[in-house]
Amino acid sequence: MKIALLGNPNTGKSSVFNLLTGLRQQVGNFPGVTIEKKTGNFKLGDQKHQVTDFPGTYSLYPHSLDEEIVCQVLTDPEHQYFPELAIVVVDASNLERNMLLFTQLYDLKIPLVLVLNMWDIAEKNNIKIDINALKSFFPGTQIITMNARIGLGKDRLLSAISSLDLNQNNISFHEGPFPCAIEDKDAQKKELLERYEKLSLLLKKVENKTSSIKDSFSRKLDKVLVHRFWGYFIFLAILLIIFQFIFTFATIPMAWIDSLFLQISSWINNQLPQGLLSDLLAQGIVPGISGVLMFIPQIALLFFFISLLEESGYLSRVVFIMDRLMRPFGLNGKSVVPLISSIACAIPGIMATRTISDWKERLITIIIAPLMSCSARIPVYTLLIALVIPKTYLFGFISVQALVLLGLYSLGLVAALLLAIVLKKCIKTKNKGFLIMEMPEYKKPKWRNIFITVTEKITVFVWDAGKVILAISIILWVLATYGPSGKMEQNINLAKKTEFYVQSKEAQRQDIISSAKLEGSYMGIMGKFITPIIAPLGYDWKIGISLISSFAAREVFVGSLSTIYAVHDENSASRNLQSRLKMAKRADGTPVYSLATGASLMVFYVFALQCMATLAVVKKETKSWKWPLIQLVLMGILAYVGAFVTYQLIA
Repeated sequence: MKIALLGNPNTGKSSVFNLLTGLRQQVGNFPGVTIEKKTGNFKLGDQKHQVTDFPGTYSLYPHSLDEEIVCQVLTDPEHQYFPELAIVVVDASNLERNMLLFTQLYDLKIPLVLVLNMWDIAEKNNIKIDINALKSFFPGTQIITMNARIGLGKDRLLSAISSLDLNQNNISFHEGPFPCAIEDKDAQKKELLERYEKLSLLLKKVENKTSSIKDSFSRKLDKVLVHRFWGYFIFLAILLIIFQFIFTFATIPMAWIDSLFLQISSWINNQLPQGLLSDLLAQGIVPGISGVLMFIPQIALLFFFISLLEESGYLSRVVFIMDRLMRPFGLNGKSVVPLISSIACAIPGIMATRTISDWKERLITIIIAPLMSCSARIPVYTLLIALVIPKTYLFGFISVQALVLLGLYSLGLVAALLLAIVLKKCIKTKNKGFLIMEMPEYKKPKWRNIFITVTEKITVFVWDAGKVILAISIILWVLATYGPSGKMEQNINLAKKTEFYVQSKEAQRQDIISSAKLEGSYMGIMGKFITPIIAPLGYDWKIGISLISSFAAREVFVGSLSTIYAVHDENSASRNLQSRLKMAKRADGTPVYSLATGASLMVFYVFALQCMATLAVVKKETKSWKWPLIQLVLMGILAYVGAFVTYQLIA
């Protein structure tokens, strides 16, 4: 069967989805729109079923693009994702709000399984629900209790799916046209009020509440964590701890992965006959793969902590406290979710703006989202920080490298907010946005859900980013290996006549010849061409080539450097990338990667919009090339000016 998973936000839909499908999941878009969907498979006996996790929805009267696609699918039996059965997940401790969507779905005559999730929270709050009475009001519907986060109720859910009569629901909760068919706003309000009134009377017969919300643990904790003053400091402290962990604990597996691929390159050089194939493998493909896999530990840690904050319920508090901060910048608290999502990747962050109903606030959020440092920048940041920032500690335990990483993320946020002020004044609208949200209860994180999320994100990074990095690594190897007829030989002959070559030892002579060959290659010619433009930023032509190649995707920068220096360095199989970069010298003998150059590059990558996929998504979301082009130009100017000022000040 095709099964739809539906419900309000923060009801535990994702937990139910993970419980059913495990790692058998795929992430994609609904046909024709950039709205994310998750699909997965699970077995029930000998039968295999497909379940689609739809966006969180409050009502079938759509107020966002997410809700529009839900309405379109559920009212079109010909749609490829129209369900044969729907699982509706509700928060058992807040039935009145959650059950509105359920009653609308019930009136669409779709066979339903109603999951009263978070049953433990309802019991803790002394909320008693008469399930048999509830079933009597919705004949044909299977109703079960679950605590999906810890896996309780899975067997009840599977049993309910298998025993559901798909043809039994023939009555309506509320008479009238289908909810999605009512287009008049006044008629919608009237229908909703009538539906709420009827639902309120029903719940009085099935629900008994005997406690006050004021006594809850979450309310007490919120007095500290969402404090209008201390809340911000706590959030900053949490971010600093996250970055401290990333630098402290990711270095060991990163060094192991780097060492492993160095050994593979060395083995290829020793075992295979010398020639183009062995060079391609040792200098192109292996360094390219290493440039992808080496940063998995850091990306895994970042997503682990983001998932931890989301699972615990703290991320919703961040949205709430940041609403006060966002208002002066033409944004609201809902902008925080896309911006935080952009720390992982700007693409889902931009897609997440669909929940913002005000067009001006949504557009501003879309434009500034790429300024949030995404996971693609982590390989760049960590390589450069390790290269030019000493591994020292303040007060004996606060890593300076972690502080620099936090500073880069903070710089992107500050730039995003300043740009938002400018856009607020330039983009004119009459409407004013607002924030309505619910604080979920604080919960102990469910490690299974975190593991699934981290695994999914790593898989996406390895396959999506990896394919691009590997392809570009091979292209760069070709460009670095070949050049115009006679150009490489000419450069080698000139190099051999220099006094520096004559006085050098054999190992140094090999490096000089490699450099001469690389400068005579197609890549070298391209790099020399752009050198006058990038020289004021402190970059040489090799950095320039890496900048150009990383316009496809930012993380390609590291893979490009790996390939370039692997081709340049005859001893690349015995030296890791960081060692090669530290040994790189300019013509005057000074290091290429000085503090000034490293800081300039970091600032450049904070601002530069080097991601073609992001531009494509912005075009789809705004339905115009105007805004992505404005984005590209604005961030390009910011990157160049910021890098120039940084280099000139430090140098």
